Amino acid sequence: MSNCCTTDGSCNTTAQIKTTYKVEGVGSAHCQGVVAKAVGGLDEITAVDVEIGTGLVTVTTAAEPDETLDALIAKTVDEAGYDFAGRVAA
Repeated sequence: MSNCCTTDGSCNTTAQIKTTYKVEGVGSAHCQGVVAKAVGGLDEITAVDVEIGTGLVTVTTAAEPDETLDALIAKTVDEAGYDFAGRVAA
């Protein structure tokens, strides 16, 4: 039995991977809310934290984000009216 399976055979994945991105233009609580709602609405995202001023957007996912998810986040941020500046080095 793998570590994600419970004794009743159901699967419970509890992995939480945090990745931080930079978004330009998050200067107010309004901007913070817009970006958080847009990015947090993606199926792959289980939690999101947006910092006012720095524009750091930390997302929590169950799996390691790949280029496809990065592109989806970039598109979502762009559609919300902000500039996606990419991943922040850990």
